[in-house]
Amino acid sequence: MRFLFFIFKMTGYKSQEWKGYVFALVGTIAFSSLYVFSKAGLNQVELAQFGFYYFGLGFLLNLVLALTSGKLKQFRAVPKEVIRLLVILGVIDILSNVTFFMSIRAIPDPSVTSFLGNLFPVFMSLLAITFLKERFSLIEVIGACMAIGGAFVISYSGELDWRKFFIPGTGLVVLNTFFAASVGIIAKKNVEKVSPEVFNLNSNAWIFLFFLCYFLRSGQSVIIPIVAFQNIALGAFFGAFVGLLSFFYSYRFITASRSSIIQSLKGIFVLIIGYFYLDKFPLTVQLWGGAITVAGVLLMTMAQAGIIRIGKR
Repeated sequence: MRFLFFIFKMTGYKSQEWKGYVFALVGTIAFSSLYVFSKAGLNQVELAQFGFYYFGLGFLLNLVLALTSGKLKQFRAVPKEVIRLLVILGVIDILSNVTFFMSIRAIPDPSVTSFLGNLFPVFMSLLAITFLKERFSLIEVIGACMAIGGAFVISYSGELDWRKFFIPGTGLVVLNTFFAASVGIIAKKNVEKVSPEVFNLNSNAWIFLFFLCYFLRSGQSVIIPIVAFQNIALGAFFGAFVGLLSFFYSYRFITASRSSIIQSLKGIFVLIIGYFYLDKFPLTVQLWGGAITVAGVLLMTMAQAGIIRIGKR
């Protein structure tokens, strides 16, 4: 992270907002690769094995960072109300990550999962309006409707039977995006109380503890294929470490809505990485649906960020 600050100093950028946009971009690209590497890993091992190694490595990476940066000492001075906050965040993070990886396993193409994941900024904006008192406009309503409509197109299975109306895993993505947005809003509202390193370490610690118990109860073998471990390790580094930490840092310099503008491009990066790494490509109708969700989220978040001011109330 210090390297990024050095780049800003050398290029002459003094505005703190530029740092937020770069952190959001780094986090978006890193998190995009998580979709692909986790899909590859889940194709080879069970969810209990995946979670044990993924969050074990993520917790280890964040623990090393907290130790070397001296941020681990902050845990001793954390007020009681913040401890309660960290516990609540830990529980929501567990729900968010379990539903996320279940959806990754259920949906064949990770880019489809990521396009459906564009519901995250919709929930993020709705929660920001409710709890952070961020302003709302007609353009944001139109953008949110486009994102939801695009998600509907992507998830439609082609069946009229209501039990088979959506592709398997759609409900899991909806739950995941809601829980993830809740974590983002809570972190944004309290980012000045605790450092991003503490937030990230807390998140990984709770989820690792959950998957450790799950793994021990599952009776699965600790031995997994080397290729699977490689994919899990890459996913842990980019997702549980670089991605989440970058998002937390972005909230220090820009609003949650502006960070969401960059994050809405995630589906495009997943599409590219997934095509080259997994040789996967979505159906034409899913591409159209994905394009609609991206356009809707961009419209909504740019309006909320004040870049588009038409219809501002």
